[in-house]
Amino acid sequence: MDSLNRMAVELVDEALDFADELNIAGYELDSGATVVDFGVEADGGLEAGLLLAEIQTAGLATLQTRMGRVDDSPTPYVELTTDHPGIALLGCQKAGWELETEHFSGLGSGPARALVGEEREFQALGYYDEFDLTVLCVESATLPDDEVVEHVAEKANVNEQAVFLPTTALGSTAGSVTAAARAAELAVFRLFELGYDPEHVKSVAGSAPVAPVSYDETEAMGRTNDALAYGGEVHLTVAEEFDRFDEVPSNAADEHGRPFADVFADADYDFYELDESVFAPAEVTVDVLDGPTYALGETREDLLAESFDYQ
Repeated sequence: MDSLNRMAVELVDEALDFADELNIAGYELDSGATVVDFGVEADGGLEAGLLLAEIQTAGLATLQTRMGRVDDSPTPYVELTTDHPGIALLGCQKAGWELETEHFSGLGSGPARALVGEEREFQALGYYDEFDLTVLCVESATLPDDEVVEHVAEKANVNEQAVFLPTTALGSTAGSVTAAARAAELAVFRLFELGYDPEHVKSVAGSAPVAPVSYDETEAMGRTNDALAYGGEVHLTVAEEFDRFDEVPSNAADEHGRPFADVFADADYDFYELDESVFAPAEVTVDVLDGPTYALGETREDLLAESFDYQ
């Protein structure tokens, strides 16, 4: 397979070429690195969010929107499909890089993680990227600075001017879109955490509603996670049986049925105090090749409507 970072850089170039049409903005920092604002100070939108999710998966996933309903109200949904679920979702899309510097805090996803390769997913996948440019997609309410660039360049072993940082706030339209695009990733990650070999996951399709935009990041955290836990739907095609498929959907978690905002508050807003089973899609169908098909979990439109503040 070609370099994930090379494929992602091509998509970033596309975003910069159509920045005006996408309502996004690109900036070159003093270091020579490039920041692309998809939804911090820039407006962004649905199409910007779809392209950002494509960058997060290095072009290995197909993304589109469709119209669905929540509490009988028209609501946009994001659909993602990929035949490379391990590398595209665990090796790219997962927000596995915690960005903490003196003046900045955020989460990083995208193929830069594959240049570092420290997370145990890469050992399981047997994939490590090599390229002289890198893309780290940043989720933060502020735009990254040269301090972040220095950190990323050092970890990824590239020059600072070779760093591209597409960035959005979770509480933006693009942030809501990219969050909804994570339903499939959550299912694959849950399987991995339960001990299933990600190489046995052959293809995935996922869908989730786009949470209403809230420029309050804490409120956005609640809405986007509820969109996945109570409205996310995933179909997995896998090669091997497993006795823990029933633990993949969100109703396997003890906290199921409660708004994520309340669960997060009880954990003092500390992700490390949350059980990982909280981060899961509502419904999962597992199709075992030459074997049975398991239909698991349930969607909860009543909880979605409450979280989305539908009147």
